[in-house]
Amino acid sequence: MDKCGHATTAYNISLIGYASYRWAGLSQNQSIWYGGLLGFLYMLNVEILDGFSSQWGFSPGDLTANSVGAALFISQQLVWNNQRFSLKFSFHPTGFANYNPGELGKNFIQQMLKDYNGQSYWLSCNINSFLPKSSGFPEWINVDFGYAASGMTGASKNITENHGQPVPYFRRYRKFLLSGDIDINHIPTNSQTLKLLFPVIGYIKLPFPALEYNTLGNFKLHPLYY
Repeated sequence: MDKCGHATTAYNISLIGYASYRWAGLSQNQSIWYGGLLGFLYMLNVEILDGFSSQWGFSPGDLTANSVGAALFISQQLVWNNQRFSLKFSFHPTGFANYNPGELGKNFIQQMLKDYNGQSYWLSCNINSFLPKSSGFPEWINVDFGYAASGMTGASKNITENHGQPVPYFRRYRKFLLSGDIDINHIPTNSQTLKLLFPVIGYIKLPFPALEYNTLGNFKLHPLYY
């Protein structure tokens, strides 16, 4: 989950950087490379800080995930001049943070960043970009493949107590998701404000029905998943 978060953040910072550089008047190629470099360097700051932290230390896996996210943006823009695949994020609060608020977050904002039980990461595919222009398929409809996890009250392993209070046993498991989505970056608009805003908020996966398969061996149909 952590590596998905690193890749998703690096990708979206690259996308925002590209849009900003284009708005500022830089050329297409300059904007692509500077935008991708911005996404990578932004996350590199985190790795440097972690490297000096006694709690975490430098992580080659995190650096690799950052590189994958930036490379996904750069490669698509160079090959297709478009982002046919994007990385998105969604979140819903869970009760797991109550058992370990110091690590999973004490309020909604903290939990959105720290409680991996409520996070989902999505590879969002723009269907229209793979079809002939004559297809007439809406440009703003995507299909998303998601990854999530649950049952975690600690980082590498679950805790059994917190400040002397026992914590119930939870089985940790993975979720694989299939869902629809709306790609707001492809919604037609003449508003310059919305054109600037869409890349900033486009990383959010909108609530949609979803089919889940998990490593407990279960299929679930969610009428609305976020």
